[in-house]
Amino acid sequence: MKYYFLLIFTFIYSYSFSQKKYPRNYFSPPMDIPVVVAGTFGELRSNHFHSGIDLKTQKKEGIPIKATADGYISRIKIVQYGYGKALYVNHPNGYTTVYAHLQRFAPKIQEYVRKTQYQREKGNIGNLFPKPEQFVVKKGEIIAYSGDTGSSGGPHLHYEIRDTKTENIINPMLFGLQADDTKKPIIKGLKVFAIDNSSRINNSNNSSLIPIRELDNGNYVAERINASGTIGLGVFVYDHQNAAMNKNGIYSLEMNVNGKRVYYHDVETFSFAESKYINLLIDYEHYNTYRDRFQKTHKVENNKLSLYEDLIDNGKININAYQNYNVEIIAKDFNGNATALRIPIKGVPSNTMFSQKDTTNYKIIAKDFHKFELENVSVAFPKNTFYHDCFIDFSFENGIVKLHEPTIPLDKKFTLTFTTNHLSEIQKQQVYIANVTKEKYPKYVTTKKKDDKVFTNQKTLGSYTLLFDDKKPEITLINFAEGRWLTNNETLKVKIEDKESGIDEYRATIDNEWVLMEYNHKKGILTYDFSDKKLVGSKHIFKLVVSDNVGNTETISTTFYRK
Repeated sequence: MKYYFLLIFTFIYSYSFSQKKYPRNYFSPPMDIPVVVAGTFGELRSNHFHSGIDLKTQKKEGIPIKATADGYISRIKIVQYGYGKALYVNHPNGYTTVYAHLQRFAPKIQEYVRKTQYQREKGNIGNLFPKPEQFVVKKGEIIAYSGDTGSSGGPHLHYEIRDTKTENIINPMLFGLQADDTKKPIIKGLKVFAIDNSSRINNSNNSSLIPIRELDNGNYVAERINASGTIGLGVFVYDHQNAAMNKNGIYSLEMNVNGKRVYYHDVETFSFAESKYINLLIDYEHYNTYRDRFQKTHKVENNKLSLYEDLIDNGKININAYQNYNVEIIAKDFNGNATALRIPIKGVPSNTMFSQKDTTNYKIIAKDFHKFELENVSVAFPKNTFYHDCFIDFSFENGIVKLHEPTIPLDKKFTLTFTTNHLSEIQKQQVYIANVTKEKYPKYVTTKKKDDKVFTNQKTLGSYTLLFDDKKPEITLINFAEGRWLTNNETLKVKIEDKESGIDEYRATIDNEWVLMEYNHKKGILTYDFSDKKLVGSKHIFKLVVSDNVGNTETISTTFYRK
């Protein structure tokens, strides 16, 4: 049976991909509720493109999730953040479907996972890879229930379709999973970029926001731009679907100059490896300052995205004096609803204005390794950490390291190191590195200690400092108390909290045996399900040990009764 299944899998895989078309009727919807989209494929997210489609679950958890085609469970994932609880199903036609942020799995899968968790005495077990014949599923079979686990912003199902062989992610809408959408994308802003020192935009060498206005037909027109030299454009745009007001991403972006297409990209498919280049697609500095994402209609240096098609001069526009340019940017959603922005540009003679570029004492040559040092602090940038040559700020005042502003995207992590030989032994135990770019909200960053140094590897510029945590985590019993009978309780709940460095790990036992407590980090609640295992006797001792990120530990031990 196993070999027959795998033989059929290989044959259909080869046949399917020889067609070079996406099967639109092969996969069914993963839930028996109306398809309402909360997030579209390729949507612009923080430092990545959205790799699937987010489907609303009517603001609740526990909606049955069904296998969208025949196949087998190839991977089970349980992590605290990211996808949370997720299932991966391989299908005979060469695709893999992914179901993430799940509340729980179907009983036979749940039993297998629970057994593994108790064997390892670990809740977040990462990835499991069952044998192909272990969990064979049929189209329409319930495999899980929707939830809010991982880095989810509320109950929903994150659904993906991947090429099994390459693991490239493909837009699920190409397979027929669509929601009602008759609304055109909305263009909220236009920005014009000075590509080099000789570029001029309305007599300035600075990139500028250009006012636009909406026309009666739902399209837009921009104020005329006077320009010279090489310029680029970008738009702030999003889409709405009929049944939801979420600001979703668009499917494609096109730019025509005097009727000729010079730029195009769409979100049909991409790889996880290239997703980081979103920071070169958007105006990264503007986003980190104002939180609006302007998508550039020109490709910048070192951008390795595969989304682009048929670019001319990488979408950059060379403006000649005394010539007029009629530029049109067209944004479309997957259903073909289109919005156009017309941009009149007049070529003018270049002025002789002197361009003053910002310089500092710390120059970055992108292809070189750099290490900068000040008193008690150093920062090391590996080769090609930066996408382009630039100058950065680097200072150390009042205990705060300022590594520029978080307005320059990085391709790799840098290492920030503080010396701690001036600290007492107790302080060395309590110290950690925090990001204080937003001074009201210091944020713990992964801190490593070695000898008289502490260091961290980060990918975001900004301000960092040393903070100290001398407080133990707090533990609060929620649905029980010392000496109570819990016969009618289905669960045992505890709230844990650490306001300084944050929770690192926890361990719970009942009668000296490890028990699984699932952690909802958004609410700070640990939950033990009494159905996990049968307790012997009526008197039981519950013990919980919680540690924070610098090693402060709190322990509680309490007695409860249960028949």
